[in-house]
Amino acid sequence: MYEADMTPPTTSEKISTFFATLGGFIFSSIEAIVVALAISVVLYLFFMTPHEVVGTSMVPNFQNGEHLIANKIIYKVSEPKRGDVVIFKYSDTQDFIKRVIGMPGDTVSLKDGKFYVNDALLNESEYLSDVVYTGGGDFLHEGESIVVPEDMYFVSGDNRPHSSDSREFGPVSVSSIKGKAWLVYFPFSEFRVVDHAKYN
Repeated sequence: MYEADMTPPTTSEKISTFFATLGGFIFSSIEAIVVALAISVVLYLFFMTPHEVVGTSMVPNFQNGEHLIANKIIYKVSEPKRGDVVIFKYSDTQDFIKRVIGMPGDTVSLKDGKFYVNDALLNESEYLSDVVYTGGGDFLHEGESIVVPEDMYFVSGDNRPHSSDSREFGPVSVSSIKGKAWLVYFPFSEFRVVDHAKYN
């Protein structure tokens, strides 16, 4: 049977113990940060992509300066659907956020300031006021129809008078779509999961 050593630790022993504990804490913290960064990089590269809303083309549903995360993987296993809010590459330096209105093979028309898809009025009351007027553009004029080509999507901003979209530049290719808007995370007061329209 051994007696416990009741000798109080010396100052040097206290200092050594302190630095050993501090070193372990710092090492553990660095390790946790490295793991978190690695996970973030993997998520960014393969599953999600951040996006900042620039401009007012999606008002009132998305505001200028909001930051959101888009799901990159979902369109690897499924196709965009009408009503989805998508992020797509518009140019080498610019991404756009718009809503899918027409899918491949759809006939999209503009009549009396409203979208018609396959000759049926598109009910957009879920995200637009009834008084919103959808004007024509250089590609799709009021009173005209277009058929969305294969592997292309007709997209539009929710703020119709202040949106450059497929009415101006035509449908966008599926290969240019980077993801489906998933989560608004900044400003923190506007934190929310993005709600996508579902049409009857």
